[in-house]
Amino acid sequence: MTIYLLIAAGYFLGSIPFGVLITRAFGAGDLRQIGSGNIGATNVLRTGRKGLAATTLILDGAKGAVAVLLARHFVPELGDDGAMIAGAAAMIGHCYPVWLRFKGGKGVATLLGLSLALAWPIGLVFAAVWLAIVLLLRISSLGGMLGAVAAPVAALAFGHPTYAVGLAGLAVIVLWRHRENIARLRAGTEPRVGDKKDAE
Repeated sequence: MTIYLLIAAGYFLGSIPFGVLITRAFGAGDLRQIGSGNIGATNVLRTGRKGLAATTLILDGAKGAVAVLLARHFVPELGDDGAMIAGAAAMIGHCYPVWLRFKGGKGVATLLGLSLALAWPIGLVFAAVWLAIVLLLRISSLGGMLGAVAAPVAALAFGHPTYAVGLAGLAVIVLWRHRENIARLRAGTEPRVGDKKDAE
């Protein structure tokens, strides 16, 4: 029963569509009708409101982190397994929120947040890879995907096998959610950060 409650709590926390709520609250329109229609920070940036995009990024990351921290606080007896399950549930909630007919974000920010909460060195590697790719190539989607893939590798390198397995599974979800981006990368048509027209 505890596991089921943990999963439910993580999922509903993760399913809060901060991007949609914030853009609507500040008069930036319906995010689902803007750009790619995605509910994440990258699409919020297309409204021209950098502050709203940054806020969305932080809050989406916080969903994953808070889920992990709550699991550790309320069910410490589950240890690493409980923390990983709660964080995974939050990310799945973000990607497939029941409130939006299961059409959510791509999970990168939430995965980064839960990675930092699981073990900050893992999250640091994730963030470093993501930022490095964005700075060097200006391709946000590629940075997010490579960061997600780097997380389980880092977890294994830092001696966290349970996290490595869980993060590997979540990295697969991130790649799946980016399948259209992958197709554009292969075709050489994936937009870069700063382009007037992008479609991530």
